[in-house]
Amino acid sequence: MSLRIYGNRLLKTLPGQETRPTSARVRGAVFNIWQGKIDGCCWLDLCAGSGSMGAEALCRGARLVVGIEQSSKACAMIKQNWQLVANTNQKFEVLRGNVLQQLKNLSGKQFDKIYFDPPYASGLYQPVLEAIAHYQILDADGEIAVEHSPQAWEPPEIPNWEISHQKVYGNTALTFYRTMELEEME
Repeated sequence: MSLRIYGNRLLKTLPGQETRPTSARVRGAVFNIWQGKIDGCCWLDLCAGSGSMGAEALCRGARLVVGIEQSSKACAMIKQNWQLVANTNQKFEVLRGNVLQQLKNLSGKQFDKIYFDPPYASGLYQPVLEAIAHYQILDADGEIAVEHSPQAWEPPEIPNWEISHQKVYGNTALTFYRTMELEEME
């Protein structure tokens, strides 16, 4: 199987339902919302699946893309896809394993943009968002996009973060978090 991303580039995907690529409509929405903020950024792709979001970020000029994925088959495919789209000035890394453990290993590193798309029924939403906040992985001016079912998950309040906006696209919703400004926290 394959899918097309920015610049009409073709990516490989795994057959079956092991990974669920983000739809073209939702991918387009994320990159429209973050338009002008991808070039030169550090991007973190959580539960990377097919790696389409990280590949798209590379195509749009991200300086660094890091993906975390549980499946070894998916990790191998992500590496292949990212090698096809990355230029010599860009860096990428695919980390295989449990997302919560890998976030702990990323403690001390910061990302401008984080895309989080776990299996909708996984129960990962709250613990992963809390881990990102705890390990301070989100840059002070950064933003997180969380893909979820509009019916099955209610975005929680995270200390020192605010929901900047929410969008629904059929069976998929996006919730964007950002760090609160200092005056907003007082």
